[in-house]
Amino acid sequence: MARLKAEIWVKALIRRAAVAGSPAMVVRRGHEEAGTVYVKVNRLDDTASVYAPTWGENGERVWMCATGADPVADQVAEAYLDKQARFDPDFWVVEIEDREGRHFLTEPIS
Repeated sequence: MARLKAEIWVKALIRRAAVAGSPAMVVRRGHEEAGTVYVKVNRLDDTASVYAPTWGENGERVWMCATGADPVADQVAEAYLDKQARFDPDFWVVEIEDREGRHFLTEPIS
């Protein structure tokens, strides 16, 4: 099964958020075809959550909240992303600003 290029997927996520009234932007640009994409949801109250992709049993993309079930301090979310940069310098970060904490991911969340 062919995977969607990262850049196209990112543009679609930004559009989904915009349609719902939430600004979203690329804050780190990765490899346009195959870069891993992380989604940071900024609640605009100095807290955030970071969603990271993983793969389910059947090869489908599944998202996990990498910073835990509850929102964390924005600095903790940024530290998580800084740590990821040491392992993979070619990743994307899309930041969504949404007071309700909506992520607009259509794939399953674990």
